[in-house]
Amino acid sequence: MARKIGSRYTAHQILGRGSAGTVWLGEGPDGPVAIKLLREDLASDQELVGRFVQERTALLGLEHPNVVSVRDLVVDGNDLALVMDLVRGTDLRTRLERERRLAPEAAVAIVADVADGLAAAHAAGIVHRDVKPENVLLDMQGPLGPGGAHPALLTDFGVAKLIDSPKRSRATKIIGTPDYLAPEIVEGLPPRASVDIYALATVLYELLAGFTPFGGGHPGAVLRRHVTETVVPLPGIPEELWQLLVQCLAKAPASRLRASELAARLREQLPVLAGMPPLEVDEPDAEPAEDAEDEPSAPVAAGNGEHVRRRGAVSLVPGAKPDSNRDTHTSMRVPGPDELAGGARGTARAPRAAGAPRPGSARHRAAARRRKVTLGVVGVAVAAAVGVGAWLATSGDDAGATPRETHSSGTP
Repeated sequence: MARKIGSRYTAHQILGRGSAGTVWLGEGPDGPVAIKLLREDLASDQELVGRFVQERTALLGLEHPNVVSVRDLVVDGNDLALVMDLVRGTDLRTRLERERRLAPEAAVAIVADVADGLAAAHAAGIVHRDVKPENVLLDMQGPLGPGGAHPALLTDFGVAKLIDSPKRSRATKIIGTPDYLAPEIVEGLPPRASVDIYALATVLYELLAGFTPFGGGHPGAVLRRHVTETVVPLPGIPEELWQLLVQCLAKAPASRLRASELAARLREQLPVLAGMPPLEVDEPDAEPAEDAEDEPSAPVAAGNGEHVRRRGAVSLVPGAKPDSNRDTHTSMRVPGPDELAGGARGTARAPRAAGAPRPGSARHRAAARRRKVTLGVVGVAVAAAVGVGAWLATSGDDAGATPRETHSSGTP
């Protein structure tokens, strides 16, 4: 059912839903458009509406081939909407859910496109603040790139900033999606361009591995991992590409590359990655379905055919039903230093070779029990062998000995 958005646009069909609002296929004076209609509770926030209007010039001025351009911002009664270019394709999350992980060449080509878009935004003084697969669109009508990758465009610029009003955040709240939040945001520091680089490196890791480096479980645990844990190498990844990832996932913002540098360095890797198949790794948090309790996840097949549940980030929107468990624009209390220091420090949970059991899982415990039983049997066998050997040695000595004369002390 069609509905009017302001005086110039008509929304015809819902394309998708997220926790920040609903995206419609619409029509405007110049043809088809995508209209992101923000939630009604956001539209009723007068302070947010004021910020929305203030951001108009910056958002409308951001134009780049790898950015979904904002054509208009509409404030009309209870409607608060961004009118954007219509991209004929799908989002990166949909492709990732379909394929689980991408071949390195295609993954790097997509991320290089996004880095180019970020470079243009950062040059214009705009920080995205919510880079994730849901906000990367793949243009199915564009020319194919390396690895058969479709052109990638970054969307939803400014949405996180618009929603992050001073009265909501004020250094005590976190706005964003837990899996992709840079450590400095978790620690309450203001977001700068480097937070987008950290998030984009997390996306690249996810495209290669099929899971994020610090995700899984309760949001508080995810946030702590960003601050206290270091990422470990993915099996089979080229060393130079891995070093790029490590640099862009550095805890210190100043250590990360700039977006333009990242795009150039990634494209240098493309010839080396040509023809390389997707990595064969299993998610550290994958565990047998019987072990998983109250996890918002869907069962998938493990490398050995066993059904497992994959844990994803938990939505921070109470009662929301977003189109992805990582799609959220809301706030969460910044953890205190004692909370961030809690838990294990050191390296993050290491990815496993395909089919290997997750440490602590039922399969892992069963394997450990089998090893114990095997070692016990081997131990008994060894002990028995040692005893038999000793008996044989003693018997051999006795059998080969010459009878000796004995002398009694009382008789001559």
